[in-house]
Amino acid sequence: MGKRTRSQRKGSSPKYRVSSHRFPGANRLPSVKDEVVEVVDLVHSPIHTAPLAKLKSKDGHETFVAATDGMSVGQQIAVGDNVTLKPGNITALENIPEGTLVNNIELRPGDGGKIARSAGNSALVETHLDGKVRIKLPSGKSKDLRSACRATIGVLAGHGRSEMPLRTAGAAHYKAKAKGKAYPTVSGVKMNPVDHPHGGGNHQAVHGPNSVARGAPPGSKVGHIAPSRTGRGRGKRK
Repeated sequence: MGKRTRSQRKGSSPKYRVSSHRFPGANRLPSVKDEVVEVVDLVHSPIHTAPLAKLKSKDGHETFVAATDGMSVGQQIAVGDNVTLKPGNITALENIPEGTLVNNIELRPGDGGKIARSAGNSALVETHLDGKVRIKLPSGKSKDLRSACRATIGVLAGHGRSEMPLRTAGAAHYKAKAKGKAYPTVSGVKMNPVDHPHGGGNHQAVHGPNSVARGAPPGSKVGHIAPSRTGRGRGKRK
C-alpha cells in the first residue's frame, strides 16, 4: 500500500483571510469627485507588486492607490472630470483622449479599479465609441468599457521588478514564505512509487496515461484533471 500524496496530507485548505496587520490597505480609486488629494506617503505592500501611494483628502480621509511612475510624496492628485492629462490624475475614460496610457481601470463605474494594476503595467485608450471607450489591454486584446469608468493616467511604477534574479535558494524560500507557499516542491516523477502515482521506474517519466477523471479519488487525482485535450495541439484555436 502506498503512502498518501502531498495533496492528501495537506487536506482541505481553510478560507483565506488577509493578515490585516501586515498589509497597509486595499488598492482602490478614491471615491471623491472634483477634488485634489495629496500623496502623503509611498509604502510597500507584500501582496501588491507595485508600490502603494497613500492619498489624503481635504476632510482627512485616507485611501491607498497603486503608485504611478514618477509619483512623489507631496504631489497633488486631481480626481474628477476637469483634470489635466498629468500622470497620476484620476478621471473618467470619456475625458481621456485616444493614445493615452492609463492604469487601474474600472470594469464598472465605482468598483475602484480592476484592470492593469500590476507593476509596470498600463493600457492604451484606442477609440471613443457611442457611450463606450475601447482600450487595449496589456495582453494585447481590446475591450469596450463604459465611458463613466474611471482610470489613472500614466504607467504604474515598479517596472522591471521581476527581472532581478533570485540568485539563492534562500531568497526563493523567503519569497514563498511571505505568501504562505510551499517551497521547494518536488515533482511526482522524481518520487518513489510509494509516494506518488507518477513515481518509480528506470527513468523519470509518467509511464502511462496521466489524464484522470474529475471524480477520481484523492490518491490518484494527479496529472491532467479532466482535460479537454492534451499533447502538442492543446490550446490551439480553430
